[in-house]
Amino acid sequence: MTNKLSFNMERGWQELLKKEFNLEYFLELKSFLETEKELESESKTKIFPFEKNIFNAFNYTPLKKVKVVIIGQDPYHSYEDIDGEIIPHAHGLCFSVPKEAKKIPPSLKNIYKELKNDLGYDIPAHGNLTDWAKQGILMLNATLTVRAHNAGSHQKKGWETFTNTAIKKLSESQTNLVFLLWGKFAQQKQELIDSNKHLVLKAAHPSPFSAYNGFFGCKHFSTTNEYLKKQGLQQIDWEIK
Repeated sequence: MTNKLSFNMERGWQELLKKEFNLEYFLELKSFLETEKELESESKTKIFPFEKNIFNAFNYTPLKKVKVVIIGQDPYHSYEDIDGEIIPHAHGLCFSVPKEAKKIPPSLKNIYKELKNDLGYDIPAHGNLTDWAKQGILMLNATLTVRAHNAGSHQKKGWETFTNTAIKKLSESQTNLVFLLWGKFAQQKQELIDSNKHLVLKAAHPSPFSAYNGFFGCKHFSTTNEYLKKQGLQQIDWEIK
């Protein structure tokens, strides 16, 4: 079994970020991930999301289709065993879980509550946000991989440098995007964004520990659509079916 990683990324993003793949930090990151993959093959740990899903944020939302950016911190490190099949909660989109997952994470439950309060949509029975990504919402975690049951285990290995570059280059290359920065961690990314070209909306994190400190009532969903409409762009259908 080979432990070499193969990253597949949408062509527009690949062109934008092609220099990163040959820089020392990324080669070190790749080496680290291949070592982690070796441990996984020896059944000593599990790495999430699965390799094919690591770049889902970029692949579901091609560069030219980006309208909105939501920034998360770390992939979910938990998983469910459903009928003998491992279903990681992480599948490459921040805040989102696969449709098969039976548990909706607490922060996502609060996102749904604010969505209902803002736009009146019923709270869905699943936690999959792929439809948002396909409409042009880049759902990007700062770190793209994690060890099972070990939060933050792949932080400071190079992913943050890569995703910071993606945010900065996206800001430079596009206009009239909406950046939703929920919580202090995401708000630190504001320095990467040209707020003269883009709309930056900030609120507390949707976590149960902070949602009542300014996430609930932020109306980011309707505000985003008002901005997109003003720019002559198609609005987001936020309803999760």
